[in-house]
Amino acid sequence: MATSKLMRAIRVSEFGAPSVLKLCTDLPVPNPGQKQVLIRVHACGVNPVETYIRSGSYARKPSLPYTPGSDISGVVEAVGDGVCLLRVLHVCFAWIAIFSVFTDRIREFTVASEDTVHKLPDSLDYKQGAAIGVPYFTAYRALVQKAHAKAGETVLIHGASGGVGIAACQIARAFGLKVLGTAGTSEGMQLVLSNGAHLAFNHREKDYLDKIKNATSGQGMNVIIEMLSNVNLSNDLQLLDFGGRVIIVGSRGPIEIYPRDTMMKETSIIGVALYNTSNETTECAAALFAGMETGWLKPVIGPEYTLDKASQAHEDIINSPGASGKMILII
Repeated sequence: MATSKLMRAIRVSEFGAPSVLKLCTDLPVPNPGQKQVLIRVHACGVNPVETYIRSGSYARKPSLPYTPGSDISGVVEAVGDGVCLLRVLHVCFAWIAIFSVFTDRIREFTVASEDTVHKLPDSLDYKQGAAIGVPYFTAYRALVQKAHAKAGETVLIHGASGGVGIAACQIARAFGLKVLGTAGTSEGMQLVLSNGAHLAFNHREKDYLDKIKNATSGQGMNVIIEMLSNVNLSNDLQLLDFGGRVIIVGSRGPIEIYPRDTMMKETSIIGVALYNTSNETTECAAALFAGMETGWLKPVIGPEYTLDKASQAHEDIINSPGASGKMILII
């Protein structure tokens, strides 16, 4: 399909501060290749990992220049060779998630492999569709595939009012765990409670760790989902029960821990990286689609930005005082 149409997109020509995100208005609309579809993007999720890539601090860097972003929702506009026509007609309202490269999505049109495009249920809107990919796949991988969390166990979710945190609350509650969550504001705590947590704590209060310990009568956590391990990891090890697991979802720097803290209770520290999920995405997708069908998977949308405010979104997702749902860009 030849095209001469132009589109708007965010481009990065050098690694650095949010200001390196530049809005371009004259990029050509791409053509779908073999087994690819062309999607008109309506909304795009903003994830912390994209800020690390933009800054140049992430282990896997794209070639410059590049367009950031990973999760989108939109409408299938055209298909390439080898795409099942009936399938595309079925998924013309779509969300996609890219698990190997977190780039090339903050634009008016994008191409995606047929097998990463899925039907967006009627119960979810475009904004919610852009909030599923990275947050929910991360939360499921952390809880189920890495922590092997079981019904009846207790999980503490740090930073539970953000995109991954809310996803983890919903999944953990649906899977029968006792769910505790932390947030940095009263609004965030209420959001955590309304999305599956049994108890919520303000991690800005000096005695919040004591309150968490009291909530379990000193028994401890079976699983902790950690979004900011460079701040919390040492304390996390004190909160674990025997055989407990800390799952590292996020970190912004180093931290010193006392290894003996893992020995006494035979606890574990386990990292999570979505680009390692190539052999497990089918399981994860099936579980999340079941959540959409039964109604427990309901992304909560937080701050919304227009395409020309992408740099502000990157600034706010790292430096805002408290998360309140999934941040998205409206294209």
